[in-house]
Amino acid sequence: MIRLDRLLVNMKFGSRKEVQDLIKSGAVLVDGKVELKKDRKLNPALNKVVVFDEELYYQDEIILAINKPIGYLSANVDAFHSVVVDLIGAPYHRIDFKIAGRLDLDSEGLLILTTSGKTVHDITNPNKKIIKTYDVTTEEIIDEEMLLRLLEPIRILDGNSEPYLTKALNISKTSENTALISLDEGKFHQVKRMFRAIGYEVISLKRIQIGKYHLGNLEPGEYVEIKKDDIL
Repeated sequence: MIRLDRLLVNMKFGSRKEVQDLIKSGAVLVDGKVELKKDRKLNPALNKVVVFDEELYYQDEIILAINKPIGYLSANVDAFHSVVVDLIGAPYHRIDFKIAGRLDLDSEGLLILTTSGKTVHDITNPNKKIIKTYDVTTEEIIDEEMLLRLLEPIRILDGNSEPYLTKALNISKTSENTALISLDEGKFHQVKRMFRAIGYEVISLKRIQIGKYHLGNLEPGEYVEIKKDDIL
């Protein structure tokens, strides 16, 4: 249960004073009736709330799978770049999403947005060993024997320039200069650094799978609501 005024603040209708004035004006309906009490307690998953003819969309947990385009940051706000949440429209545009697993500005592919911190933890915690698969394009023609070196421990640097050992779980060459690689880690620039360690420069990186969920035919910028069981 949550107070009506708190719900409207959470859903970005304004400050507490602004939403209280909004309620007093008669602009808010709960289950089809004008609600003038700011402290009315309700369950937004069960009670229908309408503000200025806009019905609020609320679930206990909302998860979106989105195909992040190149040029968007895996963030909620940034002063210099477009961010992935800019792509989210109604009925999800009033929801504060957390991002589970980030991609570089110049990378694309599957991101998971969720309202649950626990789900973020379950996807990103290294101890959970959630597998992520990437489609990689290199500048050079790939030698398959060299590529298979990534199945053995290889030393690279993390985001703090500290060395550590890592290896691919699966890897396969798919054309002259493309490959698929699967990892259960997500270190800073990890895939690019792994390929650089064996002499290849990555020019395109696309994440196509997290856990059980595959990007499928989602176009860049498109998203779909999914369930946690679809991923884990």
